Amino acid sequence: MNADQALNWTRYEEGDQVYDDLQEKIFQAGWSYKCPTYVHRTPPCQGSCPSGHDIRGWLAIARGMDKSPVEGQPWQEYAFERMVEANPFPAVMGRVCPAPCEDGCNRNEVDDQVGINGVEQYVGDYAVENKLSLPKPEADTGKKIAVIGGGPGGLSAAWQMRRKGHSVTVFEKQEKLGGMMAYGIPGYRVPRDTLDAEIGRILDTGVEAKTGVVIGKDITVEQLEADYDAIFWAVGAQKGRGLFLDSWEGTENCISGVAFLEAFNQGRLHYTTKKVVVVGGGDTSIDVASVARRLGHISTMAEKDRPESIVLGHTAHDVASAAQREGVESVLTSLFPLDEMTASEREREDATREGVEIKGGVMPVDIVKDENGRATALRMCECTMDGMTPVPVEGTEFDIECDLIVSAIGQMGDLANGLESLDNGKGFIDTNNIYQVKGKDKHFAGGDIIRPHLLTTAIGHGSIAAESMDHMLAGTPDERRPKVDAHHFSLLEELSARGHNPSEYSMEPVRGTDSDTFAIHNYEDRASSQIIPHEDLFLGHYTHDPVQKRAEKHIGAEEVLGNFEERLVAFNEEQAQHEGERCMSCGMCFECDNCVIFCPQDAVFRVKRDEKTVGRYVATDYAKCIGCHVCRDVCPTGYIQMGLGE
Repeated sequence: MNADQALNWTRYEEGDQVYDDLQEKIFQAGWSYKCPTYVHRTPPCQGSCPSGHDIRGWLAIARGMDKSPVEGQPWQEYAFERMVEANPFPAVMGRVCPAPCEDGCNRNEVDDQVGINGVEQYVGDYAVENKLSLPKPEADTGKKIAVIGGGPGGLSAAWQMRRKGHSVTVFEKQEKLGGMMAYGIPGYRVPRDTLDAEIGRILDTGVEAKTGVVIGKDITVEQLEADYDAIFWAVGAQKGRGLFLDSWEGTENCISGVAFLEAFNQGRLHYTTKKVVVVGGGDTSIDVASVARRLGHISTMAEKDRPESIVLGHTAHDVASAAQREGVESVLTSLFPLDEMTASEREREDATREGVEIKGGVMPVDIVKDENGRATALRMCECTMDGMTPVPVEGTEFDIECDLIVSAIGQMGDLANGLESLDNGKGFIDTNNIYQVKGKDKHFAGGDIIRPHLLTTAIGHGSIAAESMDHMLAGTPDERRPKVDAHHFSLLEELSARGHNPSEYSMEPVRGTDSDTFAIHNYEDRASSQIIPHEDLFLGHYTHDPVQKRAEKHIGAEEVLGNFEERLVAFNEEQAQHEGERCMSCGMCFECDNCVIFCPQDAVFRVKRDEKTVGRYVATDYAKCIGCHVCRDVCPTGYIQMGLGE
C-alpha cells in the first residue's frame, strides 16, 4: 500500500454493500451478542525492538495523552522513567541504534515512520542535563550477583538485578566501563560525557564496579561460583575475524577492525597510514574507515609507531607527532552492493561525503606483499551473492594499493585462559531460551558472546536474563518465555498508580461483570502473544504528516581531518512532542472519540474523568449495544475487537 492509497483507505471497497443492506445488517447484528472488547496488543515498533522498549507508552507521554500521576512532574522525566524500565541508555541508543523499531512502525503504511530514535535521544539528553537518577531498591535481598563484562549487556543486567534488590558486582577487564559503547564506537557518535553519565546512574543505585580485572586470570570461575549466587557472562565478542585468505596470517600490517577501534578509543592510536583498505560492509567497517579519515597519517613514521604496533599494544603514539598529520586515502569494500550493505544508509552517506571511497559487490582474493612480507595491495574481484556466499566473477580482478588492511567482517569471543569450560567450541557460549548457560545452573549469559548483534540486543538479553536469575534465586525458575518478550503496558499497574485498584472479589459466582468493580470489564490483554498488524487499524483516520528528521552537522572531505565533533543535532521539545503525536498508538486507545461519536446506539461512552486512565478512556453499555461493529470499524488503533460478553 502506498501513501496515497493509505490516505484514501476504507475498510469496505465501493460496491461491497449498499447502504440499505448495511443498515439492515446493523440491526440484525444484535442477535449475535457480539459487543466491543478492548484488546491490548503489542505494537510492531516494540515487537521489533530487541530490548523490548515500551515505545508506544513513552510516545503517549510525549504527545501529552498519558500524564504523570505525580503532580508537577515534567513529561520528560515521566517518559524517562518509562524508558529505563527496559533500557538504561536512552541517550546513547537514541544516537546509535539502527532503529529496527522504525522499520516495523505501522505509520510507514501512511507516510513515514515515527522518529522514535529522535524522541529517545531528546528524553535521554534531558535526563543527563537534569541529572535524573534511577530508582534505588527499597530493600536488599541478601543475594550476590557477579556480572562479567561492563558493556551494554552486562550493565543492563546489573541495573535490572539491582532494582530487584540484589547486590551486584560488575567485573570489567578494561579500565573503564562501557564495552563496545566506549571502545568500539567513536566519540563523535557516542559523546563520552553522555555515556559516562548514563553509566554513573547505574552505579549510583549501589552497583559495584571492579575494573582492570580479568576473570580466568585474576579471579577464577571457581572463586566466582563460591562467592556469588548467580553469574552473568557479558564478555562480548572481543576478537575480530581476519580475512579468509592464506596470505592474511602473519602479515604485520593486517589487523582487525575491533582492535583498530579499541586502540583509537583507548587514546593510543593518533594517526594511521596514508592508504587504508577496510573490508566489511557493516557499521564497524564504516567507523574504521571514517576514523582513519579523521586521524590522518604522518609522512615519516618510526617502526614502533606503525598502526599495527599501536593496535597490538606494543606502544602508544606521541600526541605531539599528530600535529603533522595529513589526509588518508580510505577505501571500504563490501561483498554486497551499496544499497544492500548492512551499514545504515545514513552512515554510508556520511562516510562518502567525508571522502571514504566505498566499493560494493567485490570480494578479496589475495594480499600482495613486498619483499619484507608487508601488504602493499589487496587483490579484489567483482562478485555476486548466492545467499551469504560470494561467487567471484572471472576476469574482473584488480588491486587496491594500501599500507594497512583492516578486516571488519565479524567478531567472536575470546574464552581462553581459564574460561574454556564455557566455550561451545566456536568461541561463543551456548544458552537456553532463558539465557541460562547450558549445563551450568548458576551461570547465565547474553550479548555478543552468545550472538553478535546490536547493542540494544545485548541490553534486551541482560534484561531477560536478570528476570530469569531472579526467578531462579526465588526458587521458581523460568521454564518458558512469552512469545512477544517485552516490557509490556499493564492496565492493572496503571489503575494502581492512579488509585483505581479493583475492589476485592467476594469469591461468589456472578454472571457478567459490567456492573461490578472487582474486575476489569470487557478488556483483554494479548500483548504477550500478539503483535497488531496495520490491517487491523483504520488508516483513513490519519492525515499526511511526514516524519521530522534530526538535523546533522555534515562535514566534507576537506574538513574531516581532526574533526571529532558530534554529527547529530537533537530534537527540541516541540519536535519530540510532534513525533509523539504522529504515533498511531497501535493496539491501545489514544482517546480520539471516534467510537463515541459514531456509535448509532450511544452504547459507547467516556468513563468519568476521575476514573480515567490509559486504556480506560471509554466503556460500553452492553444493554444498549447491538453488535453493529461500527466502533471497531472506525477505531484508528485497532484497540476495539468484537467478542461475546455480558
